[in-house]
Amino acid sequence: MGSLGSRFQSPSQGPEEAIEGTSTSRKHSCECKKRKRNAQCDCDSEQEDDDSPVFRLTLALRKKLKSTSRYIYQTLFLNGENSDICISALGQEWNLHKVYLCQSGYFSSMFSGSWKESNMMEINLEIPDQNIDTEALQVVFGSLYRDDVLIKPSKVVSILAAACMLQLDGLIQQCGETMKENISVKTVCGYYACASIYGLDSVMKKCLEWLLNNLMTHQNVDLMKELGFIMEQLIQSSDLFVMQVEMDVYTALKKWMFLQLNPLWDGPIKQLLADADAWLCKRRTDLCEKEPFLSTDEGAPFCSVFKYVRLQYIINDLASARILERDNILPPDWLTSVYKNQWFAMLRTEFDNDNGPQEANREEFELSSMRCGRKLTKDGDYCWRWTGFNFGFDLLVTYTNRFIVFKRNTLSQPCGGAVSLQLRRHLAYRLRLASFDSRGKLVCSRSTGYQLLTLEKDQEYVVMNLDSRLLSFPLYVCCNFLYTSPQSDNRPDSSEQESAPRSLS
Repeated sequence: MGSLGSRFQSPSQGPEEAIEGTSTSRKHSCECKKRKRNAQCDCDSEQEDDDSPVFRLTLALRKKLKSTSRYIYQTLFLNGENSDICISALGQEWNLHKVYLCQSGYFSSMFSGSWKESNMMEINLEIPDQNIDTEALQVVFGSLYRDDVLIKPSKVVSILAAACMLQLDGLIQQCGETMKENISVKTVCGYYACASIYGLDSVMKKCLEWLLNNLMTHQNVDLMKELGFIMEQLIQSSDLFVMQVEMDVYTALKKWMFLQLNPLWDGPIKQLLADADAWLCKRRTDLCEKEPFLSTDEGAPFCSVFKYVRLQYIINDLASARILERDNILPPDWLTSVYKNQWFAMLRTEFDNDNGPQEANREEFELSSMRCGRKLTKDGDYCWRWTGFNFGFDLLVTYTNRFIVFKRNTLSQPCGGAVSLQLRRHLAYRLRLASFDSRGKLVCSRSTGYQLLTLEKDQEYVVMNLDSRLLSFPLYVCCNFLYTSPQSDNRPDSSEQESAPRSLS
């Protein structure tokens, strides 16, 4: 008793079905038996195996063990027969047995030490954790009398809280697995908070992965309201699945901040940005505020999140830079330093023969890379570029016939900005593809890993060749790029470079 199997309840499966599922799955029916006896049946050999003495003995033992487990659960736990201790908690009593309770580290210590409770017949448990209720205690106490436990996703938090209090490691692990299997837009924030309280690092990691994948690919008002300052961990990550460009990260943060300050707002996601902009404008007008919002008392708590926006990839687009100025959210010194750094990067590209990163390491890439993405709604041919001035590197991305191709455009395609005519240009990149089910769970994914690539003028390079059997649409494409070298790089002669990708260290 007490060993726990992982069994999850599906929405369409009741408790009785979950318990009986193992035995009914063994039943074998064959329509072939209705045919003439001389007809060959494909399942005869399987039927003969099922009728063998070994199989019948195994099945009988399983049924006996199962019936024994049910008998113990019904007679000893539910009926409380031959109970030698009564546990009271939250206004309810359980007639239990010390020999079973000792599977719990909590009760094992209580009964084996010199505590006064070791000889008591009645014990009143103090329950300090508000997450624990009587239904959770019923499940947890019952788990000591049976081999498997059915955990409903809606009750997993309270069961986990009770299991942690009573120090039941197996049940704690099963709760963690249940949570990881049931992460969705409605549960992710609650599960993350619960996992941080009870020390389930693997659940926290899984929730963060889900949020990194879904925050921008499937924007949701209720999720943004719940997120709180976990947003900081998401915005600073190079693994954030960005849709479009970095300006969209800033826009998502603006909407999130508005919802944190106006939690009663209720409207469609399409109206959210307009209302957030109107709120900022009204505030500036009514209060005659010239001070940046993050410099005010109300805005100061949000500095720690906004500081992770990669502003160098916002000010490289004129329309986006004007929006930053209009919103007046960011302190001027934030922008001044970014403008200065970008100006020097442009001068290095123009006059110092900076053809792009050739020795960038992974840490530099994760901290400073451009984040951008695109949604492919269905299979077909696509060609696009991400907006913004990228130091004369006009990169075209093509998806066709299950190939993703990078092309360094110089003379073959029209371009709205300046284009570098240097013989070779280098970039660091990582490309990821993903598709998700209706709950935001990852269905399939591919990644190139971190790579260095050298391209000549108008050269194309196949970045990824996809297996059509793994493709599922809509398909989300997310890329990270570095177009310029860190200022301290010692760049080798570009004539020695070859047009082949190399992994970043």
